[in-house]
Amino acid sequence: MVESLLEILRNNAKESPANMAKMLGVGVDEVEATIARLEQEGVIRGWQAIVNEDLLDGRHVTAVIEVRVTPEREGGFNRVAEQVSRFDEVDAVYLMSGGYDLLLFVSGESLLAVARFVSEKLATIHGVLSTATHFKLKTYKQSGVLMAKPGADARLAVTP
Repeated sequence: MVESLLEILRNNAKESPANMAKMLGVGVDEVEATIARLEQEGVIRGWQAIVNEDLLDGRHVTAVIEVRVTPEREGGFNRVAEQVSRFDEVDAVYLMSGGYDLLLFVSGESLLAVARFVSEKLATIHGVLSTATHFKLKTYKQSGVLMAKPGADARLAVTP
């Protein structure tokens, strides 16, 4: 039941416990108790709205930053990853396989603000070898949600 409940919440975190109970064929009390337990265990870490930042008027820049790190003898990449995670500018940090070690999602008010974060905070951390910064230009899909409105394709149809 836990996996099915989590799938419902992934698709719509605002679904009512009563509707979830009907979908799962269990009682409302069981749904509420399971959600409370998952929150207490740290499986559910928070509740957020998926926002299409492209439609907001404010200036907001998102960057994806690849980071190469020297692993440490006892902790591997953990110390650097935990230190980077504490910065307010950092939205997400992932340990990766491949050509770089950490993948960061960073937000800032401008390109310059993100550049300053990289040069003044990130690059100065002991163990950071190099970074590569990529700026988000447009969001098509986020967290499984399409950002375009249905029927918003304004292209002309191609006919033979």
